Amino acid sequence: MKFPQMRVPYVSRQTVDVFSGYNHNLRIGDGEFYDMKNLTSDDYPVLSARGKRGLYTKGQPGNPVGLIAKDNLCYVDGGDFVMNGDRLPMDLLTECDTCKYGENGSNTCRAYAEGKTVCQKQLVSMGAYVIILPDKKYINTADTTDYGNIEAEFTTAEPVTFSLSRDDSTDYTAEYIGGSAPDNPTDGAMWIDTGSVPNALKQWSASSGMWVQIASTYVKIHSTGIGKAFEKYDGIEISGLDGILQNEAGDTIEDSSELAALNGAAVVWDKGDDYIVIVGMLSDAKKISSSITVSRKMPNLDFVIECGNRLWGCRYGVAANGQVVNEIYSSKLGDFKNWSCFMGISTDSWVGQVGTDGPFTGAISYLGQPLFFKENHLHKVYISTTAAHQLADTPCQGVQRGSERSLCLVGNTVYYKGRSGVCAYDGSLPVEISQALGTVRYENAVAGAIGSKYYISMDDTEGNTHLFVYDAGKGMWHKEDDLRVDCFCSCRGELYAISGGRIVAMLGSGEPAAEPVEWMAQTGIIGLTTPDMKYVSRLILRLTLPQGSSLRVSAEYDSSGRWQQLFTIHGHGTQAFTLPVRPVRCDHIRLRLEGDGPMKLFSITKNIEQGSDVR
Repeated sequence: MKFPQMRVPYVSRQTVDVFSGYNHNLRIGDGEFYDMKNLTSDDYPVLSARGKRGLYTKGQPGNPVGLIAKDNLCYVDGGDFVMNGDRLPMDLLTECDTCKYGENGSNTCRAYAEGKTVCQKQLVSMGAYVIILPDKKYINTADTTDYGNIEAEFTTAEPVTFSLSRDDSTDYTAEYIGGSAPDNPTDGAMWIDTGSVPNALKQWSASSGMWVQIASTYVKIHSTGIGKAFEKYDGIEISGLDGILQNEAGDTIEDSSELAALNGAAVVWDKGDDYIVIVGMLSDAKKISSSITVSRKMPNLDFVIECGNRLWGCRYGVAANGQVVNEIYSSKLGDFKNWSCFMGISTDSWVGQVGTDGPFTGAISYLGQPLFFKENHLHKVYISTTAAHQLADTPCQGVQRGSERSLCLVGNTVYYKGRSGVCAYDGSLPVEISQALGTVRYENAVAGAIGSKYYISMDDTEGNTHLFVYDAGKGMWHKEDDLRVDCFCSCRGELYAISGGRIVAMLGSGEPAAEPVEWMAQTGIIGLTTPDMKYVSRLILRLTLPQGSSLRVSAEYDSSGRWQQLFTIHGHGTQAFTLPVRPVRCDHIRLRLEGDGPMKLFSITKNIEQGSDVR
């Protein structure tokens, strides 16, 4: 007797053993995850949980507001500069309402701490020096006794004398013979020709038998203490000589135009404690009792970088003198204190006007060239050894406003947050690389880099913070947690971050965290693209779960929005084991793995069976 034979349903297997990270789009690959928490690409192609973070405790940071890497990690904490745990009081600003740096007199630092009350710092390295902004202060990390203000100012309190001199401050005592030309002059004799316009200092040359005009003349300004705050070849600003001047007796000086011509920008050609020498011309010596002010200023800058042994900065808006500017600036070569030293030589300061509209949104040094970004433009400065620097403009997706701290160099590529996504720039045109982040809009990005990884903390439109990691070497994203970061800094193989008033060691150095790392991985929709009523009958997970770790597996069936926990397991060793999951028969399914502690997922295998015509 023959019995009818039942047909065994056809079962196929699909194994995923390469996990490609985060992809927050509707349709994703089998090895990608729609959502995740605290996972990493360190063990790629294996999926694993990130390691524990730590706390940096040297110097006992209470309210760090800026980080920089020198020989050791340095940071600003309150009014102090802290280097390798040693506190150096510098009387730095601690609140923005004490800082008049903001645009149009606002009480917030426009670029560094927009909308915040804590005065966030931008720290820039130049040689052994650290420049602290917006305070406009500096400190030498090789000699911590060398610190102070970049700017300097002196107002005279005693009578001021003005006399003609050489550039080395010596007077023309022996050679000067008066205000008229003699009939029989000796070689080297001088006189001032007041009939020429302007007045000219002339010297007799016996070899040529004629009076030769001295091209450059100098004025020595003498007053007690006037030269102590300045250095030779400083670019300075003189004020107080443009009004009606009086002499020591209180009488009005009839010819004040010569002194008024000394008002404004100048260069210190020589100095002593009680005098300075600048370019100028006088018909005779003068003495006044009214005070004058001599100052060395640094422009109010939105962003500052170092490149080519100069500091470079930009400003869009109201400058310190009240004028509206849209400019890029450079300090004097090798001298971050001088921003208005114009001597006609290659080491001069530099100013370039920008034609594009809108505020600057970030700056970085790349391949020996300063780059300044606006939201829709990239301005590149081509540095010249003759100080004939050239400014080029490229219309492209620039840095999103408020995300200036997202600019970071990973390998040979600059990464930053643009308006529509994260961009990579390799010297040609920026390319967006954040398609895996989906359609969520992000802003207020802060980034850091260590090795081939780009860490970026940013807010979504609802105000929630997300920390993502892009592995540039593997080309994949991973999502960590909701750590809100104010500043990143890489130093000695560790990536540090200021978060919540603490300095966090992202790779786990310092004081380790006590709690295990919570992690989560949520798959995309499984089975939605499978034809002929096929369904997933079994899922097999191959993973390691060390002692002390735990794992919870949940499933969502047919996009119901309800997650059903299938089981919980606790780790009991380091060997890999197989975990079978039998889901309810459904059209499609999503899987969520959650746990605490270390974990490594090696593969996910799906058993797919043929269903009926109905299901």
